[in-house]
Amino acid sequence: MEISVFSTASKAIGNSILGYVSSPAWMNKMITQSIHHPTPPYPHDNIKHYNALGWLFKRCTQLLPTEDRLTLISSTFSQMPCFKLEESAGCLGFYGYGVFLKTMISGWGEVEWHRVFNFLCSFTNLLPKIKMAVTGTPGVSCSLELQLRLFCRQVLLDRWPGKGTLFWLTRILKPWPMVLQARLLFILYGPLMPDGTLAWQGIVEREMSHSALWHMASVIVLLYSNLDHLTDWTTDTMQTILEELIVFPEVWHMENVARLFVLCGDTVCYSFLANKLHNGQLLEVSRLIVHIILVCEKNGYSMNWVVRMVHQVCQGFNTAERFAFIQRLEDMFSEVTMELIEIVTAGNHHEGTGPFQTLRSLLQSSAHFHAKFLLHMFLQNE
Repeated sequence: MEISVFSTASKAIGNSILGYVSSPAWMNKMITQSIHHPTPPYPHDNIKHYNALGWLFKRCTQLLPTEDRLTLISSTFSQMPCFKLEESAGCLGFYGYGVFLKTMISGWGEVEWHRVFNFLCSFTNLLPKIKMAVTGTPGVSCSLELQLRLFCRQVLLDRWPGKGTLFWLTRILKPWPMVLQARLLFILYGPLMPDGTLAWQGIVEREMSHSALWHMASVIVLLYSNLDHLTDWTTDTMQTILEELIVFPEVWHMENVARLFVLCGDTVCYSFLANKLHNGQLLEVSRLIVHIILVCEKNGYSMNWVVRMVHQVCQGFNTAERFAFIQRLEDMFSEVTMELIEIVTAGNHHEGTGPFQTLRSLLQSSAHFHAKFLLHMFLQNE
């Protein structure tokens, strides 16, 4: 840090220090040899090291044009395989680079951030690699998928919470049609299998935990909550992206769809349900609501939240439509219950097994939901 402060003393001193830190010997010692670390957690000393490097480069290049500053960064990191998105699996060099870059460009304006993104795309050949990942068969290029996830998350998305994440995420998503945006969101934030690969089939075949879906739900909420400030995304755009997301590579396990919407909360969930009802998809909405009720019972979420959501959905109907919706919901409870009974009896499942536990949770959730729903309607009519 001392040398970075010293570099601001005069232009001549700054230029001398810049020449020194640009030398191959210095860069090899201070960057190349220390940036790779094979396993998490990334050492705290390395984080401080790259934060200090960011300040050093920020201060000794402050008189240079933005393009020249970015070119200097490129020459500093371009020879390392992981920064070409090659051989990066298991390397946390991206994390150190993310710390460095955030420090380096802190205080820059949005126009300069756009230049940084364009520079990173050129530097890493990012867009062609994204195209290869999102248009290919899911899981076939698993190393490329994980490289993109590591680079985008550790260099950009996870470094700037909130508005910063939104800026970088929209830059990454913008070049692609909505169906590919959905796939890219899964690559960036989808759940992982124990072996570290993306759970393309896992999300279709089995339940995923609350924590496995948390990051994806958070970024969906981030996009939804900023639609008023985004020119390229609307409620309809997000609806389409979500529709594509939950059916790729095949239709997701229904509890995973329900858990995702529970984690997304009121605005996203209501918007999605209301849009589907507007398009006449009553059957799909009823099935989703039943599984949302089931997930709330399993994971201990408030049943009052589901009751309020169903009540809010009902407000968009006239009296006859409201009764038809409630009847369809009751029929769906019966259908899902019978489906589970058939699975339990056909597979000779016993108490304590997954299907039996799910059946028991469904029956309990039905009782709790109906008790809360009747109480809510009673209090509404007082």
